Amino acid sequence: MAAGVVAGQVLTSAMAGYAFARLRFPGRERVLLGYLAVLAVPGIVLLVPRFLIMGALGWVDTYQGLISTELVSVGGIFLLRQFFRTLPPDLEDAARLEGAGEWTIFWRIMLPLARPALAALAVLGFVDQWKSLLWPLIVTRSTEMRVLEVGLATFHGLYAGNGPYQMAAALVAVLPPVVLYFVAQKYFIRGIQLTGVE
Repeated sequence: MAAGVVAGQVLTSAMAGYAFARLRFPGRERVLLGYLAVLAVPGIVLLVPRFLIMGALGWVDTYQGLISTELVSVGGIFLLRQFFRTLPPDLEDAARLEGAGEWTIFWRIMLPLARPALAALAVLGFVDQWKSLLWPLIVTRSTEMRVLEVGLATFHGLYAGNGPYQMAAALVAVLPPVVLYFVAQKYFIRGIQLTGVE
């Protein structure tokens, strides 16, 4: 589930971030402000509407229900917008002189240059999904569809008096994000550094 969400967030955030940073279209700044205003809305407020939509689609207790509502990350869009703004516009101008269209410029020039920011977004998105508890608890019914955090909470209830079992389960739960961070550490740090530059 976390890998599917990360793939969707990286793709949607890269395309939207590039559009907000480089493309000129009417109302661009207002649409961006609308997206950023979503960050002020507490996630708990959106749980009931999301669940009702998943129920109407028949996606309760399915992978589609777990993944589909998480495919767009407003924070990821802003992160990649900031990164794309740091890249020199001369690269795009040179590609346009060679006859490249916007899609080619995005896929062949800008996206490969954005690898550090994409890695940072992937690590942040993976950790966010890995520790997700409330949405998976609401949208899943069967134990087979429950994610690790929900299972860990259930495990805590079953083995409340057994500290070593709980610590072993917590260690197993925290290992994948730690390993991912160490694998992508160089790109992660570079991506975070570059996205803060105006």
